[in-house]
Amino acid sequence: MTALIETTGLTKHYPAGEGVVVALQDVSLSIAPGRFVAAMGPSGSGKSTFLNLIGCLDRATRGSYRLMGEEVEVLSHDRLADLRSRRLGFVFQSFNLLPRADALANVELPLIYRGMPRRQRRERAAAALAAVGLSDRMHHRPTQLSGGQQQRVAIARAIVGSPDLILADEPTGALDTRTGLSIMALFQALNRDGVGILMVTHDADVARFAERVLRFRDGRLIADETQTPADAAAALAALPEADAAA
Repeated sequence: MTALIETTGLTKHYPAGEGVVVALQDVSLSIAPGRFVAAMGPSGSGKSTFLNLIGCLDRATRGSYRLMGEEVEVLSHDRLADLRSRRLGFVFQSFNLLPRADALANVELPLIYRGMPRRQRRERAAAALAAVGLSDRMHHRPTQLSGGQQQRVAIARAIVGSPDLILADEPTGALDTRTGLSIMALFQALNRDGVGILMVTHDADVARFAERVLRFRDGRLIADETQTPADAAAALAALPEADAAA
């Protein structure tokens, strides 16, 4: 089976005055399709740099990176943009939703870049919102949605193009415990359907829902651990009743 992600000696340096900052150094690993992986480490550890490289948002200083067997370093900017559009979905802590657009318009945005006809992309966007439990909120703008609902819109936007991999950067960092658990339950449900997930987090309580944990420190991968993931839906059900759902 072709690895979803395969890196060899992946390294990223940034210029800083007359010297360089070593953001990532000699990271070699392989991730199979359909896995749920968490990348952990303190601020400045290299985990976000790693995510940016895997997301084709930046280029490595040296080393190699293959996405579904395709060598990323040799691709043109246009081919990289196409690869991001068709293979990857992105979820960020700050949601990054267009404030004047409703949920449906936010979710269909990646399909506009693909040139998909309006009717088809709106059908796909509506189906993605239904998948995250927001069929009744598709015409609400971000300011009319709770934080958890906004993150669900962002996840719908990430999955609308049927990606092989969702890249999530601190996806629960701005959310309360109950809402964060609901997002982890949604990620686990998507993962059971075959969607790969690579999630950056500094929170061990969040990383426990992944099946594999990559630990970064000082730009290096210092540990690569497998674990039996906790059940987010069960953890959510075990919380005391709240006045409002996420």
